[in-house]
Amino acid sequence: MAQDYTLCVGTVGGGLSCSPDGGTTWNRIRNPIPSECNVRALAVYPDNAHRLLAGTDVGLFRSEDAGNAWEKLDAPIGERQIWSVTVDAAHPDTIFVGTRPDAFRSRDGGKSWDTLSLGVTLPCPIGIPRTTNMLVDSRDSNIIWAGIEVDGVYQSRDGGDNWVHLPALGPDPFEGDIHGLALRTGATTSVYATTPFGIATSTDEGENWSYHHFPKFHAEDRRSYCRGVMLKADDPNVIFVGNGDAIPGITGTIQRSKDGGQSWDALQLPVEPNSVIYWFATHKERPEVIAAASLYGYVYLSTDGGDSWQKLKKEFGEIRTVALLPN
Repeated sequence: MAQDYTLCVGTVGGGLSCSPDGGTTWNRIRNPIPSECNVRALAVYPDNAHRLLAGTDVGLFRSEDAGNAWEKLDAPIGERQIWSVTVDAAHPDTIFVGTRPDAFRSRDGGKSWDTLSLGVTLPCPIGIPRTTNMLVDSRDSNIIWAGIEVDGVYQSRDGGDNWVHLPALGPDPFEGDIHGLALRTGATTSVYATTPFGIATSTDEGENWSYHHFPKFHAEDRRSYCRGVMLKADDPNVIFVGNGDAIPGITGTIQRSKDGGQSWDALQLPVEPNSVIYWFATHKERPEVIAAASLYGYVYLSTDGGDSWQKLKKEFGEIRTVALLPN
């Protein structure tokens, strides 16, 4: 039975593939996005579930029909790799694109662009740092958060014009190797950042951080590696973290908390992951449907909020991003 949602999977070396029936059949995008390019970022528009952006190594692309047809936006990104894309929910014409290094911003839907200088440290332990996450704060869209691989967390309070480097997450430089970033607002606002060491949480706007370290997979592992982090669309107390023994690793799991990060459980998957679990996707109109991907090509789906999972038959090469859209 066809599912009422579309999945899109971005890869390194294998371009972009989209499934209009929830993973049963797949369409390999070949034009104008090259079929063998690198796609590391996908973002669904908050005001239009059929509209999404794809960040690639050959530019920024937009689809108006849930990933079937695409157009290339005229963005001055040049040869910089795109590592993250986000759209301001309060002002959907405002787009942020995290690159290697720094970022770009458009306030008119992609017609014109500003180059943003975050002030990242050059070089970092991996050479040129990557802006792996950009978040627009739901409390105030002038507040922008950026996670850097490897340079910690940055914040802007004027829509991206100026940036502040927030305090270090820990003494080791790789504790500032930001892989995932999420924000839970409410009576107490929590910022979550995943790194090779685990998940770090700040309840004071990024001034101080506390780490949760997940169990190691093997006694000889240096640490328990973490990648993506995602809050459940209808319950931000439920947090998912992509976990594994290393990068790329040989095994992994999905860690879930139901109490805002106070306690965690490794979820049971039907097939052991072949690498770290890299990224997640869901949508506010399908909050019980969650997609997760291992770095090395496995795609898992849950239709009950993460309680049970199935692995899709289709496998990919190296997955870097996933998106889920209601049909």
